[in-house]
Amino acid sequence: QAQLVESGGGLVQPGGSLRLSCVASISNFSNIAWAWYREEPGSQREEVAAITTDGNGMYVQFVEGRFTISRDNARNTVYLEMNTLKPEDTAVYYCNRHALSFDYWGQGTQVTVSS
Repeated sequence: QAQLVESGGGLVQPGGSLRLSCVASISNFSNIAWAWYREEPGSQREEVAAITTDGNGMYVQFVEGRFTISRDNARNTVYLEMNTLKPEDTAVYYCNRHALSFDYWGQGTQVTVSS
C-alpha cells in the first residue's frame, strides 16, 4: 500500500505560521484530489482543506483566508500553508484522499499553537 508522510508541524505562538508537507508514495498521485485533515484531542478527525486535480483549493469556513493548500505533482507532495494561527488550530494534521480517505493513514504532524 502507499505511504503518507506528513511533516512541518511544531510549536508556534498565536498569529504565527507553519507550512506542512505531505509526501505520498503512490503511483497515481496527480489523479487524486488530496486533503488535509486534523484531529483535536477528544474529537473526530475532520477535513479542513482539499485540492482538486486541477489545483483548486476548498476550505472549511474556520480556516478560509488563513490556510492555503497546494500540490506539487512532480514531487508527489501536498502542502498546507497556515497563517494567523489560533490556539484552536492545535491538532494533529494528516493528509489523505479528499472525501473518501484511504484505509491507511500516516503518522500525522503535531501543530501546537500556544504562547
